[in-house]
Amino acid sequence: MPTYISLLRGINVSGQKKILMADLKLLYESLGFQSVTTYIQSGNVVFNCHKNETQKLERLIFDKIKKEYGFEVPNLILTPTDIEQALTNNPYPNVEKPYFIFLSALPKPANSKALQQYSFENEFYELKEKVVYAHFPNGAGRAKMTLKFFEKHLKVVGTTRNLRTTQRLLEMAQNLS
Repeated sequence: MPTYISLLRGINVSGQKKILMADLKLLYESLGFQSVTTYIQSGNVVFNCHKNETQKLERLIFDKIKKEYGFEVPNLILTPTDIEQALTNNPYPNVEKPYFIFLSALPKPANSKALQQYSFENEFYELKEKVVYAHFPNGAGRAKMTLKFFEKHLKVVGTTRNLRTTQRLLEMAQNLS
């Protein structure tokens, strides 16, 4: 049975869109998913499911959260292979705290090209396929190149995870496979 990683965007941030992980686990199980495991409070879920269309899974989860909680939570479904490729393709292997912005779709070439005009001191990024790799030596909290910045210019929805979370999600997925 295939294993998936679900990345929810924007839950439990500053008291907004609050969902307890135990409740989230039950919600996923109610959708028929198996071996559901959550990781930290920011909406990372690893599970097994017979369904194999990630966009349908995303919609199913989105609709269920909206029905149960009354708010919208974008989510992205990745496979262990997606995560493994993101880690392998990381252009910042010697950087302590790189960030991975997983995109819901490939950006249009014109949008990717337009993004190249932007440059901020001590902010670095590389776009490869459906992942923006970012590195902020002065700290992500001070960065101008935020998730919203990339979404605005690439015109694609995304969600961000740090290296440690990304590695842990792959480990969890591999343990379920």
